[in-house]
Amino acid sequence: MHPVTTTITAGQAPIEALARLHALDLLRAFRLDRGGRLQPILDALALWPSRRLARQILQFDALVGSGGLPGAGAWLIERFTRSLTVTGQHHLPATGPLLVVANHPGMVDAMALWVGINRRDLRILAAQRELLGHLPHTSRQLIFIAEGDSAWFGAARTAARQLRAGGALLTYPAGVIEPDPTVRPGAHAALERWTPSTARFARLAPETLIVPALVGGVISASAQRNPLTRWLPTQRERDWAAATLQVLLPRYRDTDTQVRFGPGIPAARLNELAPEAAQALIIDQMAALLTPPLLA
Repeated sequence: MHPVTTTITAGQAPIEALARLHALDLLRAFRLDRGGRLQPILDALALWPSRRLARQILQFDALVGSGGLPGAGAWLIERFTRSLTVTGQHHLPATGPLLVVANHPGMVDAMALWVGINRRDLRILAAQRELLGHLPHTSRQLIFIAEGDSAWFGAARTAARQLRAGGALLTYPAGVIEPDPTVRPGAHAALERWTPSTARFARLAPETLIVPALVGGVISASAQRNPLTRWLPTQRERDWAAATLQVLLPRYRDTDTQVRFGPGIPAARLNELAPEAAQALIIDQMAALLTPPLLA
């Protein structure tokens, strides 16, 4: 048996294209994309909830176009979490070059940060994904990082121009999904895997203020306990399946999302330090945000 594949052509309606992408993700999350006689039935069943989600995603993208990232983020947070609490916003300047470095537990962490940062000039460093190609307004706010060193340097130059022009930038130095500090242990250890990209931005845009941000309460603990997720063999697969349930079923949107912003670090201060010391300072500032722990 061969895994099912889905081909999206340029002429497909946006709703249908997005629905097929999400349906394929849904099937993969539960290992239901392996082909066989039942595959057409499974594909059709997956498309039904995926079309509803696709309409929401397109509505979100339209809101980005009309009201910017903060307004669209608030709209999505209202629908996919139970509550949002933001602290430390006084550390954020309303104007001027700002680099927010954050952990990345997934789900609505980006939207929660958009709401907390609350700047219309915000752009985000992001990995390139097929889904984003169907979201023109959102894509214009992103600086895509493709694979390869030369591609990363191209994205870094674009990001540095954003900062030197006095804009705001959000980046995830881990580059991968990290543990939600309200659900699973490991948030402290994950910080040690952060790349030294923040110090590089400090050198490229020395007038920037660097603000650490901690996000938690985005992953549903009840979705993690669902029997449909617990049979999968690896933690990564269980997390993916739980996140899929959380997107599909309102009963698992029971999260109380929290964002903490810490004191800013002037880029000039980092530039005075050796690379290892600059990285250690950033990690220490992030670790301080984990105490006291975020409440589940």
